[in-house]
Amino acid sequence: MSTTGVASAETPTDTPAPYRWRWAALFVILAAEVMDLLDAVVTNIAGPSMRADLGGGASTLQWLAAAYTLSMAVGLVTGGRLGDIHGRRTMFLVGAAGFTVGSLLCAVSVSPEMLISARVVQGLFGAVMLPQGLGMIKEMFPPQESQKAFGMFGPVMGLSAVCGPILAGWLVDADYFGTGWRMIFLINLPLGIAAILGALRYLPTTQSGDKPRLDIPGMFLVSLAALLIIFPLVQGREYDWPAWAFVMMGASVVVFAVFGVYESRRSKAGLDPLVVPSLFRKRGFSGGMTLGLVFFSTMQGFMLVFNLYTQIGLGYSPLKAGLVMVPWSGGMIVGFGVAQGVARFGRAVLQAGALVMALGVFGVWLTLDMVGSGVGPWQLVPSLLVTGIGMGLLMAPFFDIVLASVEQHETGSASGTMTAMQQLGGAFGVAILGTVFFGLLGGGIGSAVDHHAGSLRTQLAAAHVAPATQDRIVADLRRCASDRATAKDSEATPASCARLEKDTRAAVTSPEAAAKIPAALQTTAASAFETGFGTVMKTLLWVVDGMLALTFLLAFLLPRHARPEDAGGH
Repeated sequence: MSTTGVASAETPTDTPAPYRWRWAALFVILAAEVMDLLDAVVTNIAGPSMRADLGGGASTLQWLAAAYTLSMAVGLVTGGRLGDIHGRRTMFLVGAAGFTVGSLLCAVSVSPEMLISARVVQGLFGAVMLPQGLGMIKEMFPPQESQKAFGMFGPVMGLSAVCGPILAGWLVDADYFGTGWRMIFLINLPLGIAAILGALRYLPTTQSGDKPRLDIPGMFLVSLAALLIIFPLVQGREYDWPAWAFVMMGASVVVFAVFGVYESRRSKAGLDPLVVPSLFRKRGFSGGMTLGLVFFSTMQGFMLVFNLYTQIGLGYSPLKAGLVMVPWSGGMIVGFGVAQGVARFGRAVLQAGALVMALGVFGVWLTLDMVGSGVGPWQLVPSLLVTGIGMGLLMAPFFDIVLASVEQHETGSASGTMTAMQQLGGAFGVAILGTVFFGLLGGGIGSAVDHHAGSLRTQLAAAHVAPATQDRIVADLRRCASDRATAKDSEATPASCARLEKDTRAAVTSPEAAAKIPAALQTTAASAFETGFGTVMKTLLWVVDGMLALTFLLAFLLPRHARPEDAGGH
C-alpha cells in the first residue's frame, strides 16, 4: 500500500508495489561499481611494479590505464542499449562474467601486450555491466526511495577511489603467495563471483515490452567519436601534444555531429536509435550531462594532481598518500547522510555541495600557504573533510535529478550515456589538469631554484668556486631540476643533469669542495622541488575552485526538484 501522493482507485494499477529485493539488488549493483572503480585506479600505484616484472617502456604505464578507459568509454552507450534489447539482468550477468574473466587474464599475463589486451577485455565487459545498474535502480525503486538509492553511488565512488590506492599499495608490498601486483586483479575473482551469484538471486528479470534492434551504424559512429577524443587526451602529453592529437579531437566533434544527425533521422524513420534523441530535449538530462562532464572532470583531475603532489612533491609513500585521502571519503559519507535529510530542497542541495566542496578546496590552499612544504597529513584533515562533505552533498541528488524525467523506454540509452559521460569527464579532467600541472611544474621549480640561488651562491663561494662558474652551476641546476620534474621517463637522466654533473666536477678544486658542492646542490634542489610543487599545487587549486564555481552555475540548468510531478508526496 502506498502512503505517498493522493490515493485513488487506480493506484494499484498505475503504481505497482516496489520490487521486493530492491535493496539487496542495489548492493549487487554497487559491487559491480566497486570492481570498476578499483580497477580504474589500482594501476596508477602498481604500474611501476608491473613494468619491472613484465618489461616495457614508459608508455606501458600510460596504456595500462588508457586501454581500460578507451575500451570502457567506446562501449558504454552500446552497453546501455544492449540492456534494453536483451534485458538488463542478462547483460549485467554477461558483463560481470566477462569482467571477472578479464581480471583473471590480467593476473596471469606474461607480457605487457597480454596485460594491456586483458585490460581491454575488462573495459569492454565493464561497459556492458555498468549501465544496467542505473536502469535497474530506476525500475526497482519508487520515487520516494530513488534519492537514497542513487545517493549511495557518491560514498561508494569516494571510498573506492580512496581505498583503491591503499589496497594496491598494501597488496603489492605484502606480496601474498609471491603474487606481487597480480593480487590486485585476483581479488576481483571472489568479488565477481559474488556479483554473479547475487545477480542471479536478487536482480529483477524485467525487460522492454517491445525489443528494440541494435543500431550497428550508430554504435560504430559513437565508438569512433569517443576513440577520437579519448586517445589524444590520454596519449597527447606522451608525445608532447603533436598536431595529430588536435586534429583527432576536432574530428571527434565532427563525428559526434554526424552521429547526432544520423540518430535523429533514424528515429524519425521509425527505427530504433542507439541514443534516443528525445533525451537531449529534456532539460534535466541535457543539463545534467553538461554539469556531470564538468564535475567529474574536476573530481578526477583534482585527485590526480593531489596524488602527484603528495607522492612526488611531499615524498609520501603510495600507502601514506592513499591514507591522506581517508578524511575525504569520510566526509563524503557525512555529506551523503546530510543530503538524505534535506532531500526536499532538490537542486539547492547539489549547489550547496558545490559551494562546500569549493570551500574545502580553498581550505587546502590556505593550509599549503600557511604551512608550506612541511605540511603533514594531519594538517590536511579539516580541509579534506570539508571537501568530502561537499562532494557527498553534490553527488547524492545528482543521478536522481538527471534521470527523473527519463521515460521507461529511454532508460537504457540514458544510463549508458550517463556512464559514458562519467568516463569522458574523468579523462578530460586527468588530461586537462594533468597537462596544466606538468606545464606549470617546470617553471615553478625553476623559479624556486632562483629563489634559493642566493644561499647556493654563498655555499659555492665558501667552497672557492669562481663567480662565473657559480652562474653556470646555478643555471645548470635550474634546467636540471625542471627537466627532472617533468621527465616522461623518471629513470632516464636528462641532458641538463649530465651537464650539471660535468660542471660540478670541473668546479671541484679540493677534497673539501668535493664534499661541500654536491651537498649544497642536493639541499637546494630538494628545497626547490618542494617549494615548486607547492606553488604549482596552489595554482591548480584555484583552477579546481573555478571549475566548481562553473558546476554551481550549470546546476541552474537542472529542474528545482528531482521529481516535480510528485508534488503530492512528502
